[in-house]
Amino acid sequence: MSKDRLIYLPLGGAGEVGMNAYVFGYGPKGRERLILVDLGVTFADMASSPGVDLIMPDLRWLEDRRDRLEGIIITHAHEDHVGAVGQLWHKLKVPVYARDFTARIARLKMQDAGQDPEQVITVGKAPEALELGPFRVQFFPVAHSLPEASGVVIDTPAGRIVHSGDFKADRTPGVGEAHDPELLAEIGRSGVKALLCDSTNVMNKHAGRSEATLTDPIAQLMRDARGMVVATTFASNVARLKTLAVAAHEAGRSVCLMGRAMLRMTQVATEAGILKDFPPTISPEAAKDVPRENLLLIVTGSQGERRAASAQLARGTYMGLNMKEGDTFLFSSMTIPGNEREVGRVVNALSQMGVDVLDNSERLYHVSGHANRPDLEAMHDLIQPQMLIPIHGEHRMLHEHAKLAIARGMQSMVVPNGSIVDLSGAAPVLVDEVETGRVYLDGSRMIGAMDGVVRDRIRMAIGGHVFVTLILDEEDDVLGDPWAEIVGLRPTGKGGQPLNEIIEEELAQYLERAGAKTMADDDKLNDGLRRLVRQVTMEEIGKKPEVTIVVSRLMND
Repeated sequence: MSKDRLIYLPLGGAGEVGMNAYVFGYGPKGRERLILVDLGVTFADMASSPGVDLIMPDLRWLEDRRDRLEGIIITHAHEDHVGAVGQLWHKLKVPVYARDFTARIARLKMQDAGQDPEQVITVGKAPEALELGPFRVQFFPVAHSLPEASGVVIDTPAGRIVHSGDFKADRTPGVGEAHDPELLAEIGRSGVKALLCDSTNVMNKHAGRSEATLTDPIAQLMRDARGMVVATTFASNVARLKTLAVAAHEAGRSVCLMGRAMLRMTQVATEAGILKDFPPTISPEAAKDVPRENLLLIVTGSQGERRAASAQLARGTYMGLNMKEGDTFLFSSMTIPGNEREVGRVVNALSQMGVDVLDNSERLYHVSGHANRPDLEAMHDLIQPQMLIPIHGEHRMLHEHAKLAIARGMQSMVVPNGSIVDLSGAAPVLVDEVETGRVYLDGSRMIGAMDGVVRDRIRMAIGGHVFVTLILDEEDDVLGDPWAEIVGLRPTGKGGQPLNEIIEEELAQYLERAGAKTMADDDKLNDGLRRLVRQVTMEEIGKKPEVTIVVSRLMND
């Protein structure tokens, strides 16, 4: 009989910030029962994934083993942990388990994607437990930058696993549950084989700050600002929304929430009984009649997203409101690595309007939702795991966290996406690797990273596109002249002649030289014409474009 083993496999989130998807398995090799912790997204950018709406983990490995999957566990309601539930649930078709606030958000994700929201099951925190095959799963509360964030205790016949989730050491988070060292110590005293731990802020050697430290600076800003104040933060950061709204209300400012995500999060948090005593808000229509010096807009778009309220205000008008010289725009947020360019565009556009733009460079208006190095070390001491597996971070963060763990006497290993690690023994052991990747939500359809769609867009963005049309009669002779249309290329060649005319002249000469075999063979003809177009454009403007050849052959009836 095969020996049972406890395995761990990240399909996303290990070596990147975002797209979290972690598989745990227990049982005989190749027949393990499985659970999935988190199913999130990451966001596209124009440089690497133009036109893409969302990026999600490729679940093919898990799809092929769907009959062994017991359930999906969601730790909290951030997009990088719950954002793919609606889009990918149909590939797995197992129950989704989460605490109340997270479950409400997950149901909305399912509903938006046309899936059954009743597949999301609300679970209370420990001592309530889920029995999922060989796994006994309990949620425990952690402080983070949104309500009801949770870590997960996973008890197995091979030992106890603790998945930290995203957390910070905040005893006064404003909204949501506070950091509880006593609870963590109690979990640790039971004996923990492995701690899978958030690595996002391992490079920061200062102790993390509490949400409560922002109250006075934000209140001062609301009192001192001359004109209208616009503030942006993550829509899910309900505590920050309340801090901003209360400060504005006390300074005599009316509060207007703008952006679908902002309105959805506050509504769900209120319905869940988490967001209490939130100041009254007004509609964008009513905000137009409020004197600028008496108004706060809280808007979406802290990462410079082009369609969000922040970017639209930076371009001009959003829902009838606009910014003017003397107004203040506050980024009460951090810029996620990779989004610097988009945020910079918004900042510069606002600055050109004469708007005062404030960020967190002075550490006054934002605190991270993730534990810094001293807080991670405290977590290690409380849980006292036999081994530590770094998760949730770029590779350099995982590497630094593993080094920290080893220096403190723990077994550790960097486990990138696609690596299967056996946690059954005294130390993690790499036992296999599987192919992982990404899938893209492109408009309303899912496409694979290797389908070539995004690759072709990038090539066209870099090299432009030439579209060539040619008509041949039944004798394979050219009818009329070939014509070329160019997109995304300089319109003239070296001598100032239109580029499309240069291409057409060269095409006509090529067709005069081409032999009968070439003219009768579409593949040979297409290849020859394509090479010629790229050669001509390279000589004339230094570019090798994407080329589409359409050959139409007229046939006798």
